[in-house]
Amino acid sequence: MKFFKILFSPITAPISFIQRNFKATLLVLLLIFIYNSSNKETLTNANLQEINLNGAIMDASEILSKINSAKKDHNIKGVLLIVNSPGGAVAPSVEIAYAIRELNRLKPVIAYASGTMASGSYYSAIWANKIIANPGSMVGSIGVIMQSYNASKLLDNIGIKTQTVKVGTYKEAGTPTRAWSKEETAELNKVIKNTYDMFVSDVANARRLDIKDHKKFADAHIFTASQAKEVGLIDEVDTLSRAKELVVMRSGVKNPIWKRKDKIDKFMEKLVQGTISNISMQLNHKLLAF
Repeated sequence: MKFFKILFSPITAPISFIQRNFKATLLVLLLIFIYNSSNKETLTNANLQEINLNGAIMDASEILSKINSAKKDHNIKGVLLIVNSPGGAVAPSVEIAYAIRELNRLKPVIAYASGTMASGSYYSAIWANKIIANPGSMVGSIGVIMQSYNASKLLDNIGIKTQTVKVGTYKEAGTPTRAWSKEETAELNKVIKNTYDMFVSDVANARRLDIKDHKKFADAHIFTASQAKEVGLIDEVDTLSRAKELVVMRSGVKNPIWKRKDKIDKFMEKLVQGTISNISMQLNHKLLAF
């Protein structure tokens, strides 16, 4: 028996160790896998990058970080912005749009509408080198909206009355506790109108459209991909493969290598972004470019 124990010890010893230290072994294997994955990527430097804009735009920090990373990375010669978003808050949409404009001045950016490129998400993409839309996508909805609700009857029914101390005629404009006065509505309309004018002006400049024709390409019209091309909001109606080809052509790379994202990071990013978007959309009453 002792002879057989010695004979098979090279096999039984590692198995016994793994059984006693299963969690630690699993962690080590995971780290080796991650290290090897990143190692393969460093051996072949990526020269093209995809940036995805998905879901409601309520915070721009994550995508701005990716844009800045692509901007600073001298190995990256071209960027594909893939959009599938209904829009969102005005401020982060404008932040993304201007960041894309800066990036496009340094290296070509092609925007691709994979499903929906509407309102704030369309704003985000206007300064791309070219905009391509999937044949089944929806594009446009260039408009601005501010919404609230009138809960005065509900509050009366449950016996709640609000109390307010304020300085400034319009400080309570937009309150959900009562109906808005004509003066308050007019004040809010000024904000909406000014924001809409900025939106239309930027679209007209970026897309080289006549601002006098804004009723045709803006005014919250929702277009199919082919209709969006007719009014000048996009350049081509085609698929993702065509968008990628165009990035390769415009970047001038001979051996295109797309930057790969770690699978674990990708999963966590989607999970976090989805949660933030859902919570923000339900709790936030910001000025929206939907």
